[in-house]
Amino acid sequence: MDLRKAGRRLILVLLLAAVCLALSGCRTRIAPEEAGSRNADGESSVSGEYTPASEENRQTEEAADAQDMDGAVSEKTVEDPESDRREFDETAPVEIEAGLDRLLHAEGEGNGTPGAADEGGAHVSRVQEEAEETATQTVPAEKADQMGVDDEAEAADSSMTYFTVLIQDRMRSLFECQRANVYWETDEPYRTIYKTSPEHALILAAGAYDVSARLLEENLTVDDGWVARKQPDVIVKVVGSDILGRHAAGTGAAKRTYEALLRREGWAGIPAVRQKRVLLLSREMLETPYMQVAAMLALDKIFRPDLFEDVDLDEAIRMLTEEATGTVPTGVMYYPPLP
Repeated sequence: MDLRKAGRRLILVLLLAAVCLALSGCRTRIAPEEAGSRNADGESSVSGEYTPASEENRQTEEAADAQDMDGAVSEKTVEDPESDRREFDETAPVEIEAGLDRLLHAEGEGNGTPGAADEGGAHVSRVQEEAEETATQTVPAEKADQMGVDDEAEAADSSMTYFTVLIQDRMRSLFECQRANVYWETDEPYRTIYKTSPEHALILAAGAYDVSARLLEENLTVDDGWVARKQPDVIVKVVGSDILGRHAAGTGAAKRTYEALLRREGWAGIPAVRQKRVLLLSREMLETPYMQVAAMLALDKIFRPDLFEDVDLDEAIRMLTEEATGTVPTGVMYYPPLP
């Protein structure tokens, strides 16, 4: 009888030890690429939960991350407690390429990505190093109310600066739930945008959200059902020079394209369609930084006319164009007309 009790106790002790050993073992992490999946709309999602590794594994990973290309351990980042920003290792190896002396604002490169001097074309903003004064533009008093000018505000050094700050200031007053969800369609039917595109950055800079932000890059072609499920507050459709642009003589083609969008199957219940918040933009409005600012104004003005009722969009386009090019804008750049 005593032997049986002793055997049972031994078994219980062994089971308890096994449980404790299992609980104290190292946790593992599930890599996103292993746990990732795609839903029916082609959007990326992550299944599984990330759990931190043990301290020993963490230290091993940090040591491995610190290895450079030659196998030597890199120095840690230098931090000056009196500095306003981080300072990096001054002895770190770097490479400077000749010709990267300008900031490009072009498709796929983000904002201000360095590029070769001969690649800028119409997408480059240049600053003359020999200039002695900052150019300013005076707004006539009779037009001040159209531009949303505050008589007590400090003068902006350019129209681009003025309108960019104006957008940021007014959209900052909105709660997150009050911001627009935007479906952006390129000049290719049902082709939307990726999260690294200039159009996506433009939507965010305008204080709105891109409904296609979670789509995978290879799944940017959508359909009526996908758009209807997203319930966008604003729909932006980019069109070519045969419909809108600096050489457009009228709005007949734009009106037909606009009405065709409203008649798409299943779109009648979309908030953007019900509220007539559908906007056609000329592709030319995306080709230069100053016209991108105008596109941001158009997007915000169609969604929140109450916040931008004192801004005349046509006058803003004129100011931005004359400041950047020295010429008067021509043609029709957007549709429908905005009050």
